[in-house]
Amino acid sequence: MSSVSVSEATAAGREDQSSQIHQGSFASYVTGFVLAAVLTIAAFWLVMAHVFENRWVTILLVLGLAVVQIGVHIHYFLHLDTRSEEGWNMLAFIFAAVLVLIVLGASIWAIYQENQNMMPRVQALQAVTSAGATTMPSMPTAPSMPSMPEK
Repeated sequence: MSSVSVSEATAAGREDQSSQIHQGSFASYVTGFVLAAVLTIAAFWLVMAHVFENRWVTILLVLGLAVVQIGVHIHYFLHLDTRSEEGWNMLAFIFAAVLVLIVLGASIWAIYQENQNMMPRVQALQAVTSAGATTMPSMPTAPSMPSMPEK
């Protein structure tokens, strides 16, 4: 008589089934590769051919293609979907992505604020040159220290 319990046999069956779910076929990998290559070439073409005169349109399109390519990599190469591990892998991935977005957003915001607070002379120069003036306005300086009497 076997000493394997029903729960152990069920757990072993789940492990076999979950490992089969994560295995991609050759056609799946080729499809993912072709999609990733096409998305990369499309982004490169948008930038190098100067397709749009407005650079913000190009930037937004390249960012959109990057997001689509992230989805291609997640689906075709990482095999993350709601079916694997009952959706826990996808939930962990989404949580990690949200944390990364928060850290990146906060870092960009902090750097922008530092630039605004630490570079007032550059902003004054830009304001003067955009107004058409040719001389730099005088900026307030720190008071000088009184000189010490010599002995």
